[in-house]
Amino acid sequence: MRKVGRIITLATITAAVGSMAVSADATPGSGVSATLLAQGTATKPIHIHNRGATDVVVRQITIEPGGTTGWHYHDGRLMGIVMSGALTHFNKNCTSTVHTAGHSFMEPDGRKEVHMGTNRGTVPVVLMVTYFIPTGMPLSQDAPAPACAK
Repeated sequence: MRKVGRIITLATITAAVGSMAVSADATPGSGVSATLLAQGTATKPIHIHNRGATDVVVRQITIEPGGTTGWHYHDGRLMGIVMSGALTHFNKNCTSTVHTAGHSFMEPDGRKEVHMGTNRGTVPVVLMVTYFIPTGMPLSQDAPAPACAK
């Protein structure tokens, strides 16, 4: 019975010390502000794997009605959030997906993953895009249209 009592006492002391350490490490912030630039919901898991030094770039992109990005690829990944409008995104198989305001999407990396975005609507598509590109590489590279698009 004494052994059980010692175990309970030790567990109680450990829990008390652990909770004191957590509260002792917490400090209130001061002189910091933030502005939300974009927020979107990803409907699929997000995976980003870099292979060395990586440039992280954030850009706002506007595609006017009837506009297109042209077929291209990325040497890294990117994540986009649709701020307004509706982006029609075509993959290498010419299958399209429409991303509307408030949604996010990932674009694949690699030369074999050509794709294109277009604005088929009547208002500009505004995107907030974060790129994860190997250091020194361009954000995107033009590519020929796949056979299915010809």
